[in-house]
Amino acid sequence: MHARPKQVRDAPCQEIIHKIESDAGRADDFSLRHLPILKCWPKDGGRFITLPNVHTRDPETGARNVGVYRMQIFDERTTAMHWQVHKVGARHGKRYYERNEPMPVAVALGGDPALSFSATAPLPDGLDEILFAGFLRRKSIEMVKCKTIDLEVPAGVDLVLEGYVQPGEMRPEGPFGDHTGYYTAVEDYPVFHLTAITHRRDAVYPTTIVGIPPMEDFYIGDAVVRIFLPVFKMNFPELVDMTLPAEGVFHNLVIVSIRKQYPYQAFKVMHGLWGMGQMMFSKYIVVVDEDCDVHNTSEVLFRLCANTDPGRDTTVIKNPSDSLDHAPTEQNIGSHMGFDATHKLPGENYHRHWPELLKMTDEAKALVDALRKKTR
Repeated sequence: MHARPKQVRDAPCQEIIHKIESDAGRADDFSLRHLPILKCWPKDGGRFITLPNVHTRDPETGARNVGVYRMQIFDERTTAMHWQVHKVGARHGKRYYERNEPMPVAVALGGDPALSFSATAPLPDGLDEILFAGFLRRKSIEMVKCKTIDLEVPAGVDLVLEGYVQPGEMRPEGPFGDHTGYYTAVEDYPVFHLTAITHRRDAVYPTTIVGIPPMEDFYIGDAVVRIFLPVFKMNFPELVDMTLPAEGVFHNLVIVSIRKQYPYQAFKVMHGLWGMGQMMFSKYIVVVDEDCDVHNTSEVLFRLCANTDPGRDTTVIKNPSDSLDHAPTEQNIGSHMGFDATHKLPGENYHRHWPELLKMTDEAKALVDALRKKTR
C-alpha cells in the first residue's frame, strides 16, 4: 500500500514552466539549447541526453512504462527517441501508430535515484516502475499531471520535457559511442517534438557517459543483478549465484552457479534464462557448480576449460539479439551459446569416473594461517 503512487496538484518540477506553442513560435525563448547536454565521444552524431526517464502509456490498457532511451538533439525543439524494437516504449508507439494518433511522451530528468534505477531494472512486463520505485523508497512517489500532454511525471524530479512522437516520422540517429565500446551505426528512429519544459528553480541536469566498461552503467547493472538474484532463485531454485562481467557489456556473457542434482540441469537453466525478459539477449551463458565463485573470472575460466568437451557440453540456439550488438549478420536476430562447465553425471554421455577436485585440508589451511601470523 505504501508503494502506490500519490497524485498531487503542485510540484517542484513545475516551479518554472516554458511552453512551446507551435511551429510558428514559442511562448518564450527557453529551449533544449539552454540545457548542458553533452557530446560524449568525438565521433558522436551530436549531443545526447543519456539519463532520461521516458514515460509512455499504452493507449489501450492505460498501463504506464518508464524506460531509459537515449535522445539525440536534432535542434532546439526536436530529438531522436532511441527505443529499440524489443522495448516497451516501442510497443506503445506501435499501438499509437496503428491508431494514427500522436503519442504523448514525457521525459523526466533527475530527482530521486530510485526513479532512474527502476527505469533500468528488468521488471516483469506490466509491473509499474513508479510503483517499484515507491517500494524501494518505502514511500509513495508523488505524481503530477503534465502541462501540455495527458501524462503524469514524478513531482520531485528536476526537469521535465513534455512532447509527442508523430506516427511514421523517422530521422537518422547516431552514431553514438555506446556501452558496447563501439560507435553504434546510424539508423532511423522516431522523432520527439517538444511542447514544454518545466523545471525546479534550482534544477540539476543529470547525465552519464557510457563506453568501454566498466563505467557508471556497469555498476548500475551489477546492482540490478544482485538485487534481483532472489527473483531469479524463485524461478530457478538450484541457482546459487550469478554475475554479468564487465567484459560482457551486460548481455554478452552471463555466468551462473547451480546446485546440480540431475542430468542436463545446466541446459535447463540456460534455456530458462534465455526466456526471461532481456536475458534473451545473453550471447553466452556459462554454468558452473556451486563451489565455483562466479565473481572470480580466473576460477570460472579454469572450470570452463577443465570440465567441458565442446561437442558434448555446448548448445547453440537462435534467439533475438540486442539491437546494439554489431556482430550478428542480421540486426536483432542471432545465435546464442551455452556452456555446461559443471561436473558430469550418469546420463550426460560421460562414461568415465569423474575426478575429484584438488583441495587443501582444513588442517593444512589452519597450519599455514598460523605460520603467517608468526611471520608478521
